[in-house]
Amino acid sequence: MATKQSFLLSCALAGAALTFGGCAGNGMGLDQSGRPLPAGGGGDGALTADFASIQQHVLTPICTVCHAGAAAPQGLRLDASNSYALLVGIPSTEVPSILRVKPGDPDNSYLIQKLEGHAAVGARMPFGGPYLDAATIAIIRQWITDGAQRPAAAASRGFSVGTVVPAPDDMLVDAPTRLVIEFDGELDQTRLDPSSLHLEAAVNGVAADAVPSRRAVALTVPTGNARALVVTPLSPLSPGRYRLVAGAPPDTGLAGINGVRLGRDDAVVLTTFEVLEQP
Repeated sequence: MATKQSFLLSCALAGAALTFGGCAGNGMGLDQSGRPLPAGGGGDGALTADFASIQQHVLTPICTVCHAGAAAPQGLRLDASNSYALLVGIPSTEVPSILRVKPGDPDNSYLIQKLEGHAAVGARMPFGGPYLDAATIAIIRQWITDGAQRPAAAASRGFSVGTVVPAPDDMLVDAPTRLVIEFDGELDQTRLDPSSLHLEAAVNGVAADAVPSRRAVALTVPTGNARALVVTPLSPLSPGRYRLVAGAPPDTGLAGINGVRLGRDDAVVLTTFEVLEQP
């Protein structure tokens, strides 16, 4: 445990000065002109203005050098499993009044501001360069202008959790300011209410499942990202263990627009994580 905590702390300290988040980049996935490499680093085929292509050519080979796992700067994980849910309609951690990706509005999308180097806070990304060339950024802009659509997927007959950030068993140096859940279908927002989810904390070191202490949270569905649910603690999370629980019916209002309720007859633990003590 001590070794893992030391490793996570060193990662966080290395990125502490890099707001939005980034770490010392090495240009992986880019040529010296800032263009994604055509093979081995930038994926197959030409980059196009759809999210699957942007993930394959830009986010996975370039951005996940730093933005992956529990130590991802600002909690922004840009791997294929988490990137869409954490980008589209989600407020920037550094400047919460600006969405990371605002569908239809690239100029007011923090992602574009960071890639172009004119964000109000922090360094241009990828940190340290080489930076994406104008043509590549223009394609990402076009995807946002077109509504920042997610990749097409087969319709689900059920309703279940796809990914959660923080992920199960994460150990975090910095307390998260929000939790994000992505489902395999769109949420029925008319059934969403404050009793839908509970963020429970340990009490005096006792495991959360033994002596739960609920923390007040706000629940929001991001603009243009109806498969995601943002859980925002209304007060900072102190060091300790936490779990996010969807209550059992009839308490929970978590259901898909297809009418399927999450968890059916039982409460569902969506994630557990720990905020570490600072040295």
